[in-house]
Amino acid sequence: MTTRRNFLRLSALAASALALDSTKAAPFFLNSGKKSGQGPVVLSTWRFGIKANEAAWKILSDKGSALDAVEAGVKVPEGDPSERSVGLGGRPDRDGRVTLDACIMDHLMNIGSVACLEHIVHPISVARAVMEKTPHVMLVGSGALDFALSQGFKKENLLTPESEAEWKEWLKKSEYQPKVNIENHDTIGMIAIDAHGNLSGACTTSGLSNKMHGRVGDSPIIGAGLFVDNEVGAATATGHGEEVIRIAGSHTVVELMRQGHSPAEACKKAVERIIRATELRNRSLKDIQIGFLAINKKGEHGAYCLQRGFNYALYNNTTHNQLIDAPHLR
Repeated sequence: MTTRRNFLRLSALAASALALDSTKAAPFFLNSGKKSGQGPVVLSTWRFGIKANEAAWKILSDKGSALDAVEAGVKVPEGDPSERSVGLGGRPDRDGRVTLDACIMDHLMNIGSVACLEHIVHPISVARAVMEKTPHVMLVGSGALDFALSQGFKKENLLTPESEAEWKEWLKKSEYQPKVNIENHDTIGMIAIDAHGNLSGACTTSGLSNKMHGRVGDSPIIGAGLFVDNEVGAATATGHGEEVIRIAGSHTVVELMRQGHSPAEACKKAVERIIRATELRNRSLKDIQIGFLAINKKGEHGAYCLQRGFNYALYNNTTHNQLIDAPHLR
């Protein structure tokens, strides 16, 4: 028979056990702020992630926020006209217009996004302004441009001579045959955990070259091209956006990590889900590329892709900045 004295003693023991095991309880709170124990980590897609990581690391190594770091990082390829799939110099659509998509997400689930934005070099900063200065989460087309101009962003011609020449050459046959890797499209997705243990992410692209005007892929869509949950981790996607959207790819990766899968396992399972969706529709996988990149709350990271060729950049205190080939299925 349990006496009142025994009940109080058992309650005290239970409370002590919970206090000792607080590291397990902390992740159930959205903004625990608990350090990962790994120090800052930043990950980004493709080879241009190396330079992007350098800009992000300057902020992270000075104990700056992951949000500031990912914005600064992806602005590097956005502003580089030699990078033909992001920002200035991005490949145009079939009408010769460069349209940009971007989104950003912080550890408190604040989000901002722009799609089909023209004439602005840094759509990621416009997306952040949407997040911080409007009651909305996404602005598109002329509305996004009007908002950007109202915030002091400069209107510029994004179609460089190189991109214009390539587009005019394409017009001779107007054949639409997307390639599987970075040859005619791609995205920089960046995810980071800062010294305070908080996660953020950013994703920005000019999308598929020679796309129909108005086409929007996964990159500006929260849950598709990017998702951050400070309890669990963050993920970003690259490749053919229509396939990523089909399974809410980045959200799927994060939810798989929530279920206990490592970042690498979660990325692989998301790729396998896309394969099943493609086979259900009797479509060929030959010309499809999908890559996922993820980090969990502990600072562990991983990636996986469908076809050979996807790589990502990692910067942390241990390895510094390096380019890694992602495991692939085919």
